[in-house]
Amino acid sequence: MIERTLVILKPDCMQKNLAGTVMEKFAKAGLSLVACKMIRLQESLLREHYDFLTDKPFFPSIVSYMMECPVLVLILGGENAIAVTRDLLGPTDSSIAPKGTIRGDFGQDKSRNIAHASDSPETAVKEIARFFTKSEVFE
Repeated sequence: MIERTLVILKPDCMQKNLAGTVMEKFAKAGLSLVACKMIRLQESLLREHYDFLTDKPFFPSIVSYMMECPVLVLILGGENAIAVTRDLLGPTDSSIAPKGTIRGDFGQDKSRNIAHASDSPETAVKEIARFFTKSEVFE
């Protein structure tokens, strides 16, 4: 099934200069780049994006981390793009992600884990609309 997914290359990815390496892994897996932009995340957008975590004691540290530097926000498209992307990334917790996955090779822990990726088609639609206007999407 052809689908789209949102990916955020997080501050640790940007600080380690891994954006090109990570994007190359997506491309080699057959995913197409549908949209891409570098942005500096604002607290209001992070509150919306992580609304299910705002009441958690660790939420301020997520906001602080995600605002450390500009991030790359991507839309990837392709057959089963959500599952393919998540398989390439590996588990959210980089400390248990297998070697050969993006998080297993480059991540550090549950938050410094290189990238965010949509977890379902419904989430992808919401996240894409949150980060991109229709005129910014090319496919």
